[in-house]
This record gives sequence, structure tokens and C-alpha cells, in this order.
Amino acid sequence: MYDLIIVGGGPAGSAAAVYAARKHLKTLLITSEWGGQSVVSEDIQNWIGTPHISGTGLAAQLEGHVEEYATGFVTIHSPRIASALAVAPGSISVTDDKGERHEALTLLIAAGSTRRKLEVPGALEYENKGLTYCASCDGPLFSGQDVVVVGGGNAGFETAAQLAAYCKSVTLLDRNESFRADPVTVEKVLAKPNVKARHFAQIEEILGEQFVTGIRWKHQESGEETLTPTAAVFVEIGLIPNTAWVGSELALDPIKRIIVDPKSQRSSHARVWAAGDCTDGLYHQNNIAAGDAVKALEDIYLAIHAR
Repeated sequence: MYDLIIVGGGPAGSAAAVYAARKHLKTLLITSEWGGQSVVSEDIQNWIGTPHISGTGLAAQLEGHVEEYATGFVTIHSPRIASALAVAPGSISVTDDKGERHEALTLLIAAGSTRRKLEVPGALEYENKGLTYCASCDGPLFSGQDVVVVGGGNAGFETAAQLAAYCKSVTLLDRNESFRADPVTVEKVLAKPNVKARHFAQIEEILGEQFVTGIRWKHQESGEETLTPTAAVFVEIGLIPNTAWVGSELALDPIKRIIVDPKSQRSSHARVWAAGDCTDGLYHQNNIAAGDAVKALEDIYLAIHAR
């Protein structure tokens, strides 16, 4: 019986593991990878205290920090994935993808999320053949060429800004009436001479031969269809929380994120907390995920020892 099980090895899960070790909680950390989604980033500039770090560099730092504190308190199961959750009056149990069942007094879910896929004709056929979900990984391959970004949130605009540095032109297509990205980000990115954006753009089809050659989209108000030639399509249309394994044990919002109390990160179950991209928090960033996990650990420690 553990005091705590942590699911996830991104900024939230790693921060929680370090704090759990410092508080001498007997802890099991289950993670399929370190670093979370940031592992694909070439240059993270907003990890506080570190002006520039790669995603793989951040992942290595997180893993190293946890391992330094792990001895005697934190058992690391990696790479493993949580596959089922069961709750009981006095404990929580998590079964991993190797069929092992682990039991604890409390659980912190920091499982993160995965990228939402574009589901239109041609998207699957041309994935990794010009259609990509990782500008940091594939963007430089299209230096000097015309490219398209799908998505009007912060991720879409950040991708457009990155591509604008070396691509001939960047066209950002967003299906909404207004962009969801921060206004200051929108203003700065659209001020770049080789970036343009279109509202009400409903993606209809990805076109290509051996590789992507264009994207067909329809204006949702006028119904007019446009074929935009492009060498690549970079998709940034949101995230899917990694919560399928939770089942019906916890209260989830309509998109399956875990509903938490923002004061404590506690879920609908008295022995389960959550932090990071898998929660219904208003904002999702590395620093916020780590902070929310620390908040959860403070509450978990009190729940075990003082309540």
C-alpha cells in the first residue's frame, strides 16, 4: 500500500513526485514518458528560471530531478501507462498496461493530453507526408516554401510565428469568427509580412500526390470554396485529455477533462486529485501544471496526515 500514486511524467507529475519525496510520502510514479507534450519543442522560452531549453532537455531535467529525490520514497514505473482506475472506501487502485494493480491511500492524476487529429479526406493519407502535428519537428523541412497552419488558438499562432521565420508564407486557417489566441500574440504574429489568416475556414480536404500539394477549405458563411496550394499543413486544433482509463469513477466535463476544485485540485472523489492538461482548468501551460501539482501535494499531505 502506497501513500500516493502519481500518473504522469510531465511537469505536473514530476513536480508532484519531487514534493512527495520531500514530504516522505511512499509514492509510486507511473509514466509512459518524461516531459509531456513539450518533449517535441526545440526551444521552450517560458519555463521560469530557464530562458531557453529544448523539450528533450526539459524532459531530462524533470527525470533527473525526480530520480535524485526518489531513493527510499518514490518508485518509478516507466514506461508504463495507467489502464484502469478503481475506488474503494479506504483506498484507490490503478492497474497499469502490464496488468499490475497498485493500491494507495491517494491518487494524483497528471496524465496530460494528446493532440486532436484532423479528420477530413486526405488527412490520414498524407500524415507525415506534409501533414504534421509538430512544427518544431518538421517545420525546417519546408524552409522557403508556402505552408498552412490549421487552428486559431495560442498553439496555432505560436506555430505560425515559428514557421514565419523561415517559410516563404504562412496562411493560418481558423473555423471560428474570432481567434482564441491571446490578443497580443495575434497582433504580433499577423504583423509579420509573410503571415495571413482567414476566419470561418472549414477544412474540407487535404490534397496531394506523393506529398501534400494543397488544402481545400470552405468559408462557413458564404459557402465559397478555396484551394490553397501548400507544401505542408501544420495542425493545431486542440488536445484530448488522457482520461479514458478513469472510466466513470470521477466527474468529467463534456470533453472528458477531470473537474477539480481550483483551490486544492481535488476531484469529485475525496482521495483523488488532478493537475495539468487533463483537468478542466482555464489555462494549460507547463508552469501552471507544475504549480497546480504542488498545490495538490500540499492538500494530499494534509489529507493523509492532518485530517
